Amino acid sequence: MKKIMIAVGTLGVMSFTTNQLMNTYQLAEAIDNIQDMKEWMIEDQKQGVIDSVYAQYYLQSLNETEWRLIEFAESNRLIRPTGDYGVDINGNITN
Repeated sequence: MKKIMIAVGTLGVMSFTTNQLMNTYQLAEAIDNIQDMKEWMIEDQKQGVIDSVYAQYYLQSLNETEWRLIEFAESNRLIRPTGDYGVDINGNITN
């Protein structure tokens, strides 16, 4: 009985760790995407591709979204995983 409890506990910890890593990775990628979009918007504004009024409106929304994601990550003590992680086509974390 003790071995079964240890096995169940181990599987539970492994599952939690994998889910936590996946959530952290996805959150970090979302923040990175927003930061990329902000850079593109600034560059498009400089190049005259988009009107500055619209660019400022979009940048304000992107800044707010980035801030909310960062606040969520900090309040849930999520940090970016170290290493070069990715996600394959099946949603599995690869290293």
